[in-house]
Amino acid sequence: MWLVVLFDLPVDTKSRRRQYAMFRRSLLKDGFIMLQYSVYARYCPSEEACQGHAKVVQQAVPPEGEVRLLRITDFQFGKMEVFCGKKREPPERRPVQLELF
Repeated sequence: MWLVVLFDLPVDTKSRRRQYAMFRRSLLKDGFIMLQYSVYARYCPSEEACQGHAKVVQQAVPPEGEVRLLRITDFQFGKMEVFCGKKREPPERRPVQLELF
């Protein structure tokens, strides 16, 4: 399952730019990758893991702006079409997970 974060945060003042940067850093620290500006995604091996990462995002949300969380399956994510100019690119691959039992 993929957790996608879409956000639109104000950056018109120094304080708001700092809040934007802190939010973005929290996403990167939690393992999210940037798909586009203001669109980040993270692969989660289970629904429980997805809920945990969603809580991390919720705690980092700045007081102003809009943040949306979207959960999609690996199959749905794989059907995404990505274009860089006119050239078609494959979507990001699911990271290899090390599982310990």
